[in-house]
Amino acid sequence: MIYELDGVIRPYAWGSRTAIPALLGRAPSDEPAAELWFGAHPDDPSRVQDTTLDRLIEADPERMLGAATVAAFGPRLPFLLKVLAAETALSIQVHPNLAQAQAGYAAEDARGVPRDSPQRNYRDPNHKPELLCALTEFDALCGFRPVRQTLRLLAALDVAELAPYRELLAAGGLRAAFTALVELDEPGKLVAAVVAGLPRLAGTEWADLGAALTRVARDFPGDRGLAVALVLNFVRLAPGEAIFLGAGNVHAYLQGTGVEIMANSDNVLRCGLTAKHIDVAELVRITDFTPLAEPRCPARAGRFDVPVPDFELSVVDVDGRAEIAADGPQILLCADGSARMHASIGARVALRRGAAVFLAADHAATVTGEATLFRARPNVA
Repeated sequence: MIYELDGVIRPYAWGSRTAIPALLGRAPSDEPAAELWFGAHPDDPSRVQDTTLDRLIEADPERMLGAATVAAFGPRLPFLLKVLAAETALSIQVHPNLAQAQAGYAAEDARGVPRDSPQRNYRDPNHKPELLCALTEFDALCGFRPVRQTLRLLAALDVAELAPYRELLAAGGLRAAFTALVELDEPGKLVAAVVAGLPRLAGTEWADLGAALTRVARDFPGDRGLAVALVLNFVRLAPGEAIFLGAGNVHAYLQGTGVEIMANSDNVLRCGLTAKHIDVAELVRITDFTPLAEPRCPARAGRFDVPVPDFELSVVDVDGRAEIAADGPQILLCADGSARMHASIGARVALRRGAAVFLAADHAATVTGEATLFRARPNVA
């Protein structure tokens, strides 16, 4: 019941040429290695011997997933586990909730928008909550900063061109200011003024944000995302810290390497740091404008508590021996060290750095060695 997974590398332009190859013990790659996928996503399922994980599940979903997972999600693995390595920023984006995804998908189908069209917002009828746990220092934008704090930031930045947006923020709140920023037809003048003002943040509480946006500005000159970023929380994660990105959370990864887990979906609406399709009206409609005072998602006893059933992620520190309980279908990724896994039915596999295995439902395992494992499973009883 233990299946060694051959992860799939995705070479997006923003990826690092060194981080994922180093994790796998390989030389730097000739093209960016942005993501390493482990799972049964139909676009790039992990290989398992002479087949793929999605085919193994399709052949016997009850045995592979367990009754509780099949009852909750149907005969499919409800999550995708990744290693993500960002050399440059990803787009500022937001994901829909389940009802919004279902309605948007049906509406675009009814209008005849091809499912592979670059103008399509909803590529499937599923939500896309996600959690990222840093492996290295990791910079991100995550949710809206409380208004009072953003007014302090804008005062420190002291950019005259931001005065109308500062007034909107103070009088009308986050929705008014954010909408005005994402609706800019010609953002170049405002963005240039913002970038020119970033050095004023040196030596202030906003110094890390100023340095991060200065770096992003070199890769995305004139992009409205540099102004939009001013109303979002900037967070610099230390290794082991995490952020959870629920429906409506406006966010962007800026730089670093981490382990990411998400629901199986490809629904993304973007508003900056991108040349891809932008649908401002739809993005504003699904955005959650509730301020997020603390963007970090704390772990309790090694487990990140998330409010969705599709997944949970926990960290297992193996110091000689650790027991993996039979808790539904699981993927275990070795992020550091090495170990051996022994299944309850006698199967044994080696876990080296960068390797992952799938453990079928209702089967426990014992891990021996010295290693740090990320354990992914559905968040259902």
